Amino acid sequence: MTNDPYEVLKSLDVELPQPAAPKGSYLPMLIHGNLAYLSGALPTDQTGTLLAPGIVGVDVSLEEAAAAAKLCAINLIARLHADLGSLTKIRRWIKITGFVASAPTFTSQPQVINGASDFLVEVFGDLGKHARSAVGVAALPLRSSVEIEAIVEIAP
Repeated sequence: MTNDPYEVLKSLDVELPQPAAPKGSYLPMLIHGNLAYLSGALPTDQTGTLLAPGIVGVDVSLEEAAAAAKLCAINLIARLHADLGSLTKIRRWIKITGFVASAPTFTSQPQVINGASDFLVEVFGDLGKHARSAVGVAALPLRSSVEIEAIVEIAP
């Protein structure tokens, strides 16, 4: 496997979107020392359309939510590319926190967030392996089914 995340993304036919502008009073990414703290990314496509809106276990299937989590990971990668200038500055994905808008009886949040975790490892190899939390919540912004935030170690 190549060590170049751009080659892997190309081989997967993944084109990085333009990162979304903040929709509130926050920074989409904050660098402190050699850590990049990324605000929550939603599963929006190239046009800004929210994919798989609703509650997982009611409106959205586990498979649709996992695909939405993967799209969140793509949007986090796009933010890093835009703000760092190159994905080669990534030294390690430290932690992701995934939030899943869940029906009260839905308990497969970890399988949903695997959509993002598996994709990060696919693109970054061992550098993509991370600690994580997968949390069920009652609702997310804009009726999103999934939101993911991250902490990433970067080159100085």
